[in-house]
Amino acid sequence: MVTAILHDSSTIEFEVYGPVDAPALLLPVNPAPPVEGPEADQLRAWGGDPALGHSLIKGFSEHFRVVAFDYEAQLQTSPKPETLTPGNLAADFLAVADAAEVPTFAYYGYSWLGLAGLQLAIRTDRLTALVMGGFPPLDGPYAAMLQVTEATYELAGAPVSTTPVEPGDWDSTEVAMSKEQAQQFVTLYRALQSFDDHAVHVSCPRLCIAGSADNIQYGERWGNAYVSIGAAVEKNQSRLEELGWAVHLLPGLDHLQAMHADKILPIAEPWLREQLLA
Repeated sequence: MVTAILHDSSTIEFEVYGPVDAPALLLPVNPAPPVEGPEADQLRAWGGDPALGHSLIKGFSEHFRVVAFDYEAQLQTSPKPETLTPGNLAADFLAVADAAEVPTFAYYGYSWLGLAGLQLAIRTDRLTALVMGGFPPLDGPYAAMLQVTEATYELAGAPVSTTPVEPGDWDSTEVAMSKEQAQQFVTLYRALQSFDDHAVHVSCPRLCIAGSADNIQYGERWGNAYVSIGAAVEKNQSRLEELGWAVHLLPGLDHLQAMHADKILPIAEPWLREQLLA
């Protein structure tokens, strides 16, 4: 593994896969082998993909030079409670690209890492293509996500119950985060409250992927926040296409289901080949 130095002087490891002379793809996923056993079973029960990072790397690296780095894990081990701003987030990804010696690169991210891709795209001319999964390019739920993250911060740091929670019962899940870990996302979404996604211009080829059922109604613990992702993409699909976005709605899939590698790769990989290898 090689390392890059991030905005707070912490370091992050990354791995590089695929042909040396292929177009580069920045991929913020865990490059470790798939988890197995009870942890994998628990992930599947909640709708997750235990082999997500491994499968994405394998699928993309046939035709692209994949730079894989686990940014989410880095935030857990080296929290940035005061400094995880959109600008610093983009700077961190550019630092990884610099350390990997890729002057230009495509990017794929899902959920808040999809949001990160949009912030990166408006801050650099080095992006050759953007694949934004699980977050709408227009009418992003920035206010609702601030509600959720502020509630998460209030719950963080408390003792975690050992009582099993039924898969899918998000309102009963415990917050297994420290205050510092939770605060960094409050910092991020507070900084995004003035962000107008209708006013931004992205010039590189761009693809949006979301599940049509990816709309989350949180309960009282989370301020009854409603996070609209699939509905926002569907509402704005015509406008997005007018703006040059390719849009793929995955029928009936929620946030975790639409994240699976076997849903993302058949759409994103050939689209990236068409944009970068044609």
